[in-house]
Amino acid sequence: MPTAFVRFELERLLSTWENRVEYNLSESGVQPLSATELLGNAAALDELGAMPLNYPHSSGSAILRERIAALYPGAGPENVLVTVGAIQANFTALAALTQPGDAVAVMQPNYQQLWGLAQNLDRRLSTFGLTRELDWRLDTASLERAVTPATTLVAIVNPNNPTGRILTAGERAAIVAAAASAGAWLLADEVYAGTEHAGHAMTPTFYGEYERVLAVNSTSKAYGLPGLRIGWIVGPADTIERLWAWQDYVTISTTMLGNALAAHALSPEVRPRLVARARDYVRRGFENVVRWAAGRDDVELLAPEAAAVCLVSYRQSIDSSALAMRLIEEQSTLIAPGDCFGIGRCLRVSFGLSDDYVNEGLRRIGAVLDRLSA
Repeated sequence: MPTAFVRFELERLLSTWENRVEYNLSESGVQPLSATELLGNAAALDELGAMPLNYPHSSGSAILRERIAALYPGAGPENVLVTVGAIQANFTALAALTQPGDAVAVMQPNYQQLWGLAQNLDRRLSTFGLTRELDWRLDTASLERAVTPATTLVAIVNPNNPTGRILTAGERAAIVAAAASAGAWLLADEVYAGTEHAGHAMTPTFYGEYERVLAVNSTSKAYGLPGLRIGWIVGPADTIERLWAWQDYVTISTTMLGNALAAHALSPEVRPRLVARARDYVRRGFENVVRWAAGRDDVELLAPEAAAVCLVSYRQSIDSSALAMRLIEEQSTLIAPGDCFGIGRCLRVSFGLSDDYVNEGLRRIGAVLDRLSA
């Protein structure tokens, strides 16, 4: 095991402060829906209210797995395991498919779960990068160094968190080829698919591009339903059985209400409405950030191609973790510091919320930056 436990610094910061501050611009999804907004009518609410709060099927209800499978070409319910959020899907995949001492390659920057978890579970971690000098495009040389014949699992997020970049066809092909050359699992976290900023094409899944792909997603980001704590992993049926056996030890199952609400959200009638809603929030919300940044000479934006967050670099000589604490203390406002993603003097700012909320949060960030400049 590692000599010291690697803390999940971002999640600890968020869990400590997100329900205590007045403005939370660390949120990584779009404005959450209420149950009434999701269900749309009193009869549906009454039906939900009459539901016995029993255990659901431990791998996910049949209808939910059917609706998830329908999103992945060639998949059936046997290819789906419903999990407690995408975070449990990632944990279970790493625990079940790798062993202590195995080599694991993780894309950076990234949601730091697998980066820290691999170290805490005594895997041999290597990283490859979306590189700032390449406008956050894939550094193929780093990919070639990180993925070796000994690599057992390659982990990516596409669209990316925190940059909002969507991998190009060439970048996708390079990652698949690298994983295939090692015979490694490719774990593709695709939770931001559906939050694209331009055009209407959904970011394609990696599922089906290689026989050892595991595609992960959830209702948290594009669907505005983080409180359901419903995620899933899609892969070969025999591997899903193996992951399900591990889930018996971890969570047993998700919740009955979560399964029912997620199945409703992913129905052919409702899902398009939720995706359209997410895209409206992210496209309109980013315009607020652009206007705010245009009025300042001390910040620079990376325009995301997807997601409800973007990176904002700043010129003040303070590290982002310290700046985050000043925002909490002086303005009761929470952001995600770039330090949590290995990026210096940068903030990850959320904008997939109401206009007034985003604009006031940005004003408060500006007030602290102004004070630091003065």
